[in-house]
Amino acid sequence: MIKPYIVCHMMTSVDGRIDCAMTEHLPGVQEYYDTLDALDVPTRISGRVTAELEMALPGKFKAQNAEALGREAFSKAADAEGHEIVVDTCGTLLWDESAGDERPLLILTSEQVSKEYLAYLNGKHISWIACGKEHVDLKRACKILAAEFDVKRAAAVGGGHINAGFPAAGLLDEVSILIGTGIDGRGGMQSVFDGLPMERGVTPLKHTDRIADYGEFNIFPVFSGKPLA
Repeated sequence: MIKPYIVCHMMTSVDGRIDCAMTEHLPGVQEYYDTLDALDVPTRISGRVTAELEMALPGKFKAQNAEALGREAFSKAADAEGHEIVVDTCGTLLWDESAGDERPLLILTSEQVSKEYLAYLNGKHISWIACGKEHVDLKRACKILAAEFDVKRAAAVGGGHINAGFPAAGLLDEVSILIGTGIDGRGGMQSVFDGLPMERGVTPLKHTDRIADYGEFNIFPVFSGKPLA
């Protein structure tokens, strides 16, 4: 399968939680971004909740006509070395134009997205891919990203549900974890990989390696290569 090389890169507390409002108070935030840059992953992939908190405009898109696209399609609004990809299954987030950004936006939706929302993205000169009948088909999206957008390496950067979608689909190649010296401990907070069915087994890792110490915190790339089947 032709696809981008996918790395999940996250900063966590020692109990594996990833809430941004919590991790920003831990030592190592700047080093998280330095390490992300060092991974050579010009394309970044975020879920809807993370994007809503950190990137999107306030409010929700409300279609006057909810007619769904109902088929696979894509629109390429900009050529770039990397993209800021956001998985927004139903098409609800609001955006500024981004075609001139270093990493222009690229929105992944399901085929249930409204035609009106896609017209909104076109009007903002924002690229998009619609694939998957009810949910975004990550396997198919990765094929399109490689073939049509020339994405070779990408980092999944949260939240836990979108991160978990990549190993669940057999698409994850590497994990890089920066552990800050702090405990979250709150119930219900997401972990690096979250939301998969209870009956799902463990995903074994081929290789683990500790790459660096930074004073009060450590960076651990958890494995390289594909997870074992």
